Parts: sequence; structure tokens; C-alpha cells
Amino acid sequence: MELLINTYIAEITAVSTIAIFMAMLPGADFIMVTRTSISNGRLAGLYMSIGMSLSVCIHASYSIAGLAVIIANSAWLFLAIKYLGSAYLIYLAWQLLTTPKKLSNDQSNQTTQMSTFKALRTGFACNILNPKTSIFFMSIFTQVVSVDTPLVMEVSYGLIIVLAHFVWYTSVTLILSQQNILPSFNRQKQKIDKIAGVILMIIAIKLTLVSHP
Repeated sequence: MELLINTYIAEITAVSTIAIFMAMLPGADFIMVTRTSISNGRLAGLYMSIGMSLSVCIHASYSIAGLAVIIANSAWLFLAIKYLGSAYLIYLAWQLLTTPKKLSNDQSNQTTQMSTFKALRTGFACNILNPKTSIFFMSIFTQVVSVDTPLVMEVSYGLIIVLAHFVWYTSVTLILSQQNILPSFNRQKQKIDKIAGVILMIIAIKLTLVSHP
């Protein structure tokens, strides 16, 4: 194993660096984790992070299996992912933009409950339908990773990418859901929802303009 690591140290470094920057890049996932952690609390934020990480596992799995090449060469499949992803983000944005305008004082100082399953499902769907994530994996496994790279190393790269996303989003959740700052966020939850909704809508529109790689 040590020999493999030494042999593929350049690939490991490249994949790790790209994975970290990709995870930290502001996008739909970041907006949803941020908004959920603030409005729905730590548990919901953590489950949403898990859902996104599970989705990254799926992306990594089909890339390792060679399906990333098929997606890269299939314009209709890429378009399907792109428009489904955009439609889902528009749906999420609409939900945020149409939240009730008035809340009682008690409600404005409390987090809104979200079931763990809904948080998990939303996080998974948000990531799996993001065409930019598909493009990211296509780039990694068709350009950075050599065709001669053994399976064990490709699996390791997949785990590195999953770990980078999981650590980043759980860190965001843990920071934003601290009890000493959460009440301040909760008093602004309506504004946060509106801002998040507008940003998601913009991201959804921009996704429709993403061209096939």
C-alpha cells in the first residue's frame, strides 16, 4: 500500500486539493446546509450533510465504474440531469420564497423542526441532481486520474472526495448551529429564507446554461 501511495502521490495530491476546493465552493449545497442549520437546527443540518455525502458516494461509484465517460459522451443524459437539477432547485427556492410572512415572537426565536428523513432526502437530491457535481467527477476521473490507476487507488480517491464534502458541510453545520449565535439567526429566519431562495433561483437559472462538457 505504501508503494502505491508513493507511486500515485501526485494524483492523490491533485484529487485531494480539487476535492477540498470543490467542497468549499459556494453553491446550492452550501446554501441549503447553511439555511437548514440556521432555520432547522443542528440535527437537520447534520442529516442534510449526510445526505449530500451519500450522493457524493453515488457520483464516485459511477465514476469508478466508468459511467462518467458515458455521461460525458451522452448529451441527452447530461441534459436530463441538468434540467432535473434546475427544476428541483427552483422548487426548493419557491418553497423558501413563499414561506409565511408573519411569525409570532415565540416562533421567530425558535428553530423550525424538520424530520431527519426529509433533511437527508433533500440533501441527497440537491447534490445528486447537480450537473456541476457530475462535471466535477467527469473531470477528476477522466482527466486527473490515469487510465492505468488501479481500482484500490480510485476507490481511495472516491473516499477522499466524500470525506472532504462530509467534513466541510458538517463543520458548517456545527459552526452555524451553536446555541450562542442561533437565536440571532432565528430572529432573521424570514430574511435568510428569502435570500437563500433568491440565490437558489439564480443558481438554478445558471445551471440551465451549463454546457455539455
